[in-house]
Amino acid sequence: MAERRGKPSDEETAFLESYRPGDFPRPSVAVDLVVLTIEDCDLRLLTVQRNEHPFKGKWALPGGFLRVGPSRTDQGEGVDEAARRELHEETGLPEGSVFLEQLRTFGAPQRDPRMRVVSVAYYALVRPTLAPLVRPGGDVRKVRWQSVSDGSPPGLAFDHDEIVRVALARIRDEIDRSHIAFELVPDTFTIQQLRAVHEVVKGSPIDPGNFRKRFLRMIDDGILEQSRGKRLTASKPAQVYRFRARG
Repeated sequence: MAERRGKPSDEETAFLESYRPGDFPRPSVAVDLVVLTIEDCDLRLLTVQRNEHPFKGKWALPGGFLRVGPSRTDQGEGVDEAARRELHEETGLPEGSVFLEQLRTFGAPQRDPRMRVVSVAYYALVRPTLAPLVRPGGDVRKVRWQSVSDGSPPGLAFDHDEIVRVALARIRDEIDRSHIAFELVPDTFTIQQLRAVHEVVKGSPIDPGNFRKRFLRMIDDGILEQSRGKRLTASKPAQVYRFRARG
């Protein structure tokens, strides 16, 4: 909870004591998570099966409601905290082991048939070595990894198809401007493995020669470094590398 600077005046204290939040419409706030990984050169989305109405039995994004405190002084958790909690509870993955970033807020009327709900969406990138460890938890009984490589809507509950489309557009834009590709490879990887991640996310082939030049620049810039060992390939053993921030 954010700390308030300075002591409120007597007038402000009196105002807060008499303030009645129930006099105003208050939408509920939720977090939804677009959790992605790459398996067998396929971009996959984690979905959970709903146990309750509405959309009982349908597949949806993992997520849940923001926990709200009972009073003005105890207002509950922040949205980032809620996203980290839901990610841990519904996947079983250790907190802090997955890249997580806020995507956008979705707040159209009627997006939830129960009541007015505003959702803060996040996208999470799971390394292939962690993806097999995902287990349903919390109020989730079944999870599945669903292919989204073709970019088609996966047919999810609520407005989750729209959230997925926005997330895919974001990572396809970010992968050429940031280092998020390192979140979708093992701790050590070959040049070809990193290029394959870029190709899977963008949905199109990349010239190997041009990508190799880019890869070597990342080594010169201190972003990448050689790691111990080599990996067998179809032609010959290949040198493996790692992202230096993971060291």
